[in-house]
Amino acid sequence: MAQARISAKANEGRFCRSSSMADRSSRLLESLDQLELRVEALREAATAVEQEKEVLLEMIHSIQNSQDMRQISDGEREELNLTANRLMGRTLTVEVSVETIRSPQQQESLKHATRIIDEVVSKFLDDLGNARSHLMSLYSACSSEVPAGPVDQKFQSIVIGCALEDQKKIKRRLETLLRNIENSDKAIKLLEHSKGAAAKTLQQNADTRFN
Repeated sequence: MAQARISAKANEGRFCRSSSMADRSSRLLESLDQLELRVEALREAATAVEQEKEVLLEMIHSIQNSQDMRQISDGEREELNLTANRLMGRTLTVEVSVETIRSPQQQESLKHATRIIDEVVSKFLDDLGNARSHLMSLYSACSSEVPAGPVDQKFQSIVIGCALEDQKKIKRRLETLLRNIENSDKAIKLLEHSKGAAAKTLQQNADTRFN
């Protein structure tokens, strides 16, 4: 009888310890789950800061190369450029880096995709129109919507092999490049228009003098 009571107490102790360990494990798991949510929120916030930095730099650069900047006095332009450069410098002091965890295959896909884009960028000065068309086909390969133009199927398969975060960054880079090309094209057209108008005015003045 005494032996039975001792065994019962021992079993009760083991049950209590097992129950306590299970509760502790459950609490720890719950804490880690909550921390995982905070970690993801941190990464999302840092990524948002990265994107905001890119947008700010692009906006400052766009203002410096805008049509309005060409139509003000040299003194005003110099003063505004000083302000723009100051803002750009302050923006560049913000350093945020969100590292993406990649498998060896994803790393190789990212390198391949980056190399393709860099090759197109290197040809901007030689043939802006062709570069725009090529970038559009690359961008269409990254879009989830039905593309309006041709899709670079090879590039699409490469991008699919990249990590999800890298896919988003590739798409954002292509969007930025296309906007830059559009702005450059507008600047070239404005310059050509200005030259044409100036030449026409000179010709009219010359005709007036000789008539």
